[in-house]
Amino acid sequence: MLSRAIPSSGEKLPVIGLGTYAVFDVDPAGESPLAPVLSEFVKLGGRAVDSSPMYGRAEQVVGDLSSTLKLRDSLFLATKVWTRGKEAGVQSMERSFARMQTKRIDLMQVHNLVDVQTHLASLREWKEQGRIRYIGITHYNSSSYPEIERLLRSERLDFLQINYSLGEREAEQRVLPLAQERGVAVLINRPFGAGDLFAQIRGKPLPDFARECDCTSWAQFMLKWIVAHPAVTCAIPATSKLHHLRDNMRAGVGRLPDPAMRRRMAEVI
Repeated sequence: MLSRAIPSSGEKLPVIGLGTYAVFDVDPAGESPLAPVLSEFVKLGGRAVDSSPMYGRAEQVVGDLSSTLKLRDSLFLATKVWTRGKEAGVQSMERSFARMQTKRIDLMQVHNLVDVQTHLASLREWKEQGRIRYIGITHYNSSSYPEIERLLRSERLDFLQINYSLGEREAEQRVLPLAQERGVAVLINRPFGAGDLFAQIRGKPLPDFARECDCTSWAQFMLKWIVAHPAVTCAIPATSKLHHLRDNMRAGVGRLPDPAMRRRMAEVI
């Protein structure tokens, strides 16, 4: 698995992570099919698992499985604070710690910039105390890019999580170059454009030139295009299916497309 350095520390993170939106929001009785997914994720070299209180029971499921499978030390746990007010934010983060069954969370992010200045102050305090290792902000909509640019310029952040895919390319115009300039690691959500990209290519054969960057599936095609961008640290596709996980993880192995090939890939879509 290829890896990228987190600019603020130099710590390496594998380029393919695991999102938990929707797919990890299951009843306890439904957790067992996810156990082999999380176990295989680690076996294939993955580390970053991203969740949020917004994702229903996902944090609890991640905590239960990582504890049962004894994988905590192998994972880079990321979650978010998504509420208004300092005290409500503190209570939300405490619940996340309890649900994820950990004494330290690797990355805490302000979800969708909600009450961002209030929560960033708390995140800095907790980082100084050693309870969280990195701090960041997130969004999934290009309408928030102007605010993200302002925060990238004015705040000291470790991470930015943003949407970017062959179907949603706005971030490459200003946000990704600015993050790179400011030394901020980038997690990519919606790497398949919320699934819309698969509808576009359904029934179409993979281009022959995809073999030149070791692509054997459309999922790998889309993910390799993303992680080949020099500002991107890690993409976090969400899945609860073992065969999809294995396919996604192969995008982090082998050759990545150069700029010329990325242009050809974009033209296909």
